[in-house]
Amino acid sequence: MLTGKLNLNLVERKAYKLHLWYSIIEGFIAGILALNEFVFIKSLKGSNYQLGLLFQFSVILYFFLIFFNEMLKRVKDKKKLLRYTAIITRAPLFLLLLFPHSLQGITSSSYYHIAFLAIFFFYFLAQPIIYPHINLFLKNAYRHDYFGKLYSYATSMNKIVMLVTTLLYGMLLDYDNFAFTYIFPLVAVLGIVSVHLLSKIDYVETAVDTIKTKFLKSVKESFKNIVSILKKNKPYLHFEVGFMFYGFAFMISITVITIYFDKQLHLNYSSVAFYKNIYNILAIAMLPFFGRLLGRIDPRKFAVITWTSVFLFILSISLTQFVPQYTVIYGIKIYYMMIPYLLFQAVFAATMSLLWSIGSAYFCKPEEAGEYQTVHLFLTGLRAVFAPTSGVIIYVWFGFFTTFMLACGSLVIAISLMVWSYKRDRFFNVK
Repeated sequence: MLTGKLNLNLVERKAYKLHLWYSIIEGFIAGILALNEFVFIKSLKGSNYQLGLLFQFSVILYFFLIFFNEMLKRVKDKKKLLRYTAIITRAPLFLLLLFPHSLQGITSSSYYHIAFLAIFFFYFLAQPIIYPHINLFLKNAYRHDYFGKLYSYATSMNKIVMLVTTLLYGMLLDYDNFAFTYIFPLVAVLGIVSVHLLSKIDYVETAVDTIKTKFLKSVKESFKNIVSILKKNKPYLHFEVGFMFYGFAFMISITVITIYFDKQLHLNYSSVAFYKNIYNILAIAMLPFFGRLLGRIDPRKFAVITWTSVFLFILSISLTQFVPQYTVIYGIKIYYMMIPYLLFQAVFAATMSLLWSIGSAYFCKPEEAGEYQTVHLFLTGLRAVFAPTSGVIIYVWFGFFTTFMLACGSLVIAISLMVWSYKRDRFFNVK
């Protein structure tokens, strides 16, 4: 697919075929997971605090990234590690076959909610193990000139499959609110298959020298390195502090938005799938433009665009309380104030995917990019320790509007810090 004009060697052809099928299968899985929080609150009737934990599990593991990194350095057979990880973390999804297929059965015991959370905690445990190996294997298999092109082709297929799956899964859930009980066992099988395909990409194992250093000593050195980077590189420190304020705003609001969709807007699954698909389609269309823009401007200026879009889409959602008019088209409830939400959410999705992946690399030498991204991910995990559940607590005590306005206030601080930092460095000619 799209590779006819590329002069790929046999290793690259094999790797791309495996990478493409891995991306397609993972696109299907991502489409299912896109509605996971809404399934938990709408079908399983989980509590607000439990919903906060469900989102928290998907990001809090970054806090332990340093430990995982040190562990992965010491593993010689990475292919076997991937296969065992897939089996251990995906197999618990089969337990959903034992869940009742009715609301009365689900609400008869709180153990079903606890089991659901535990199952997905195990599922997300795979992320800090599998994700680093994707680039490791592909960098080893693809030549530098082809890496970006082949990666983008596979990613495009991933996104297309994800969008179609989200829409169809949303329609299925409207027909059968408990379809997840037999869909997730299918996800378990596909998840194991996809990682198995990834592990078949040719990879030459290298000698593990870091085993000479004690594990805890290596972890301690990694923590010292994080502090050292933040102390010495002031522009990067400002950038990450800004990300902390943005991250707090995003994490306290994202779970509450899911609750808002159900409790305030009374959306069905098809409507939620529609909103997710529309802004993702718009984001895909915007990516080339913002990709070129990021290459021409300082990431702090780019962050202002990203975080302003978050401010505006949260504001748009909050205003549906005061402008509640909507229309229904083919069973999809379209609120008029959600139209600007779609536009600003699309800008956010397009720009954050870039700012998140390569923004920190601007502040360092090419060979330091991995270290700087580790700092970035560690701080993401740090705010995930408290922010998602804090958002739920604020909502329970003060309501939707206060939660959204607090998020907007935090974003104003993040935006102001980026403007100040950029102007300060320009004034003092800091590079």
